[in-house]
Amino acid sequence: MTKAADPVDLSSPNHGPRPPGTAVDMLLLHYTGMRSAEAALERLRDPVAQVSAHYLIDEAGRIFRLVDEERRAWHAGVSCWAGRPNVNDVSIGIELVNPGHEFGYRPFPAAQMEALLNLARGICARHPIPPQRVLGHSDVAPARKQDPGELFDWAWLARHGVGIWPEPGGAPASVGPSVGAAQELLAAIGYDVPRHGRMDEATQAVITAFQRHFLPTRVTGGLDGSTLARIEGVAAAFAR
Repeated sequence: MTKAADPVDLSSPNHGPRPPGTAVDMLLLHYTGMRSAEAALERLRDPVAQVSAHYLIDEAGRIFRLVDEERRAWHAGVSCWAGRPNVNDVSIGIELVNPGHEFGYRPFPAAQMEALLNLARGICARHPIPPQRVLGHSDVAPARKQDPGELFDWAWLARHGVGIWPEPGGAPASVGPSVGAAQELLAAIGYDVPRHGRMDEATQAVITAFQRHFLPTRVTGGLDGSTLARIEGVAAAFAR
């Protein structure tokens, strides 16, 4: 693993105080979804845009610090996890330079991933962030967001000590999977999902977000036996 480089300070004006007594207990990963790192840095520091993140990492592995960790950056937007809305209040956000699904989505380079790993290890050492709360933007805003997407290597990150990646196991259901059971399990993991037993648009969006994170070879939004088995495995791991 390469030695971590010191972040470059490029302060953003887009931040505010966290609610009194709030502890940072979530690390949220994004992709920039813009054509270049320069465009992303410009937007994240534009007071008119009113968006920001605590850090940005470009594809060469350079880290830019935009907002102090003690401050509330504006990266998650309308969001919810484990019943708590306003994820910005309790999270640190890292933007990874990547054009995203709109502009030519591609894998995240090794230098970028190594820089992320080093940065994330430090963040998780400074704050009480459990592995289950290292998440993607699509996890907390499944109806709106796709990032960091199915090409992000969550398994690699977890193998190196950041986040959680239960190894796939368990046989696919031999009968049609229950939407109601899947909704209950997804809610237990933390997803903001309806619990009415019907496959509606909101449930499909949550299943898609789950697949992007934990079943990236099957991003269909559909509930088949393999997807339900994976949901069961992740729910069991999150409950430990």
